[in-house]
Amino acid sequence: MSDKYVCELCKRIGVPKVTEHHLVPREEGGNYGEVAWLCENCHKQIHALYTNRELAIRLNTLDSLENDDKISKYLKYIRKQPPTKKVKVKKSKNVRKK
Repeated sequence: MSDKYVCELCKRIGVPKVTEHHLVPREEGGNYGEVAWLCENCHKQIHALYTNRELAIRLNTLDSLENDDKISKYLKYIRKQPPTKKVKVKKSKNVRKK
């Protein structure tokens, strides 16, 4: 196993770690569904911006995530960052209500 990875969402090469993101969250029945391997920054950002319900219903593919306005703005930013950079994540008001 390599010590450098590629994030399937931001496409940055050389991220130190990738995490398993269930495209349909486990909480919404996605235990055995498709997964994507994302850097920690992207994974945290997704869950900070969207509820699990929203992820399950309308953002359950990498394409739909990548083309959503909120995450596409983040992707423009993160793609310019070094792969080892940790970014601070702030939950959106919509997600904090839960």
